[in-house]
Amino acid sequence: MRAEWLHPATLRDATVAQREIAEACEQADRFDAHAPVAGADTSSKWRDARGPIHAAIAPVGAPAATASAIPPFPYVPGYLGFREAPALVEAWERLAAKPGLLLVDGHGRAHPRRCGIAVHLGVLLDVPAVGIGKSLLCGEVEGLLGEEPGSTAPLVDRGEVVAMAVRTRARGQPVYVGVGHRISLDTAVARVLALAEGRRLPFPIRLAHDAANATRRAYEADQA
Repeated sequence: MRAEWLHPATLRDATVAQREIAEACEQADRFDAHAPVAGADTSSKWRDARGPIHAAIAPVGAPAATASAIPPFPYVPGYLGFREAPALVEAWERLAAKPGLLLVDGHGRAHPRRCGIAVHLGVLLDVPAVGIGKSLLCGEVEGLLGEEPGSTAPLVDRGEVVAMAVRTRARGQPVYVGVGHRISLDTAVARVLALAEGRRLPFPIRLAHDAANATRRAYEADQA
């Protein structure tokens, strides 16, 4: 793990790091399809740009690992990975057993420099990763996205398919599924649909969301 990919000194360094990380991202399947899956998510106090990030990595069928850390990097749109990744890496290091696939609450390559948090985290840890974004950072959905669960339509930015808009439940808001690392886009979409269980977000993401929020609430209670 290159230190400057986790803790860049300046915004210019962060831009260089994002481009290097995006270049290192693998977009083909290289993982054990039967390996355990985990979700990754963070929680923080609303509108608190200086407060701690509470991170959770939650394997299916095993306890979540969590970490709370003051982010070393200021909030800058498009550079959120540098705020969230240090706490997520710390949570990862606390896992007793590492999962073989990580579903991350946030974008993969659907990012202006193709380095959303799923790419950032996947490459840092060299773990297969999928990004599940809930709103758009870049690009436009091409074609008609059907109303039925399993419907998909490509998200295209500057002529490149950077994710798929995916309907995980009937008439619900879509999610934007993208490559994080060591997985193809088709496989990423299939895994998300298999784990959605009729909800907007797949089960591992929901586990991580709950664990991150519980960690934040416990931290705030200790500070009260």
